[in-house]
Amino acid sequence: MGTTTFGRTPYWVLTGGLAVLFLFPIVWSAVASVSPSAGSSQVYGYGFGNYVTLANFGTGLPRFAFNSAVISILTVCLVLTVSTLGGYAFARFSFPGKNLLFLATLAILMVPYATLLIPLYLLHNFARTVPVIDVIANMDLVWLALVLGMFQLPFATFMMRISFESVPRELEEAALVDGSGSFGVFRHVLMPAVRPGIVTVGLFAFLAAWNDFLAPLILINSASEQPLPLALVNLRQQTMGAVDFGSTEAGVVVMALPCLILFVLLQRYYVQGFMSGAVKG
Repeated sequence: MGTTTFGRTPYWVLTGGLAVLFLFPIVWSAVASVSPSAGSSQVYGYGFGNYVTLANFGTGLPRFAFNSAVISILTVCLVLTVSTLGGYAFARFSFPGKNLLFLATLAILMVPYATLLIPLYLLHNFARTVPVIDVIANMDLVWLALVLGMFQLPFATFMMRISFESVPRELEEAALVDGSGSFGVFRHVLMPAVRPGIVTVGLFAFLAAWNDFLAPLILINSASEQPLPLALVNLRQQTMGAVDFGSTEAGVVVMALPCLILFVLLQRYYVQGFMSGAVKG
C-alpha cells in the first residue's frame, strides 16, 4: 500500500502543479477584477464596479456576448456537419485519390493562419458585389463563422476519421443484417459510438471561435457586430492611451466562464475523444 502511494506521488505532484499553473491566471484575474485599484472603476473597497463599466461599454456587454455566441454556434454547426460527413467518408469508403485528398486536407494546417486573412478580406469585399453570394457576405458574423470554420475543418476531419475508424465494422454489419438501412446505421449506430469525438471537435471549434481576435479584427467592420475579444481590446485602451486593467480583468473572467463551464460538463467525452483510435477493438 505504501509503495503504491509513493509510486503515485510524482503523478499527483505533476498534475497538481500543472493545475495551479493553468488556474492561477484565471483566479488572479477574478480577484483583481473586484479589488480596489487606482485608475479603474473600482477605486475604494471590493466590488463590481469594473463589471458595471464592462456591461455599459460601447453597445453593451450583452450585445458583444451575443455576437460571440452567434459566431461560435455557427462555427460549431459548420465544423461538426462537414467534419462528421468527411470523417465518415474517409474512414468507411474507398475512392480514387482518397489518401491524396486527406493529405491535402491536413496540409491546410501547415499554412500560417494570419497569411490567409488578408486574401480572405479581399475575397469578402469582392463577394459583396456578387449577386446571391452578397447576401451571406453582407452578414459579417456569418462570414466570420465560415472563415473560422474553414480553419478548424482539417483538424476536425482528422479527429472524426480516427473516431469512425475506432468503431468495429461488425457493428455496422450486424445492423445491416437486422434490416437497418445505411442512413439508419449511420444515425443509430455510428453517431452514438463517435459521440466523444463529436464533443471533442465541437469543443475545440467553440473555444477557437469564442477566443479568436485576429479574424474579427480584419473582417468585422461594424462596432455593433464586434465579438467579446475585439470589444475587450477596445475597452482596454481608454482616454489618452491609459489602460483600464480592472475592466480588462473583468472581461477576462466573463470570457473564461463559458469555456470553463463547457469543459467541466464535457470533460468525460473530451478525454474519450482524444483516446479514440488509441486501442482498436
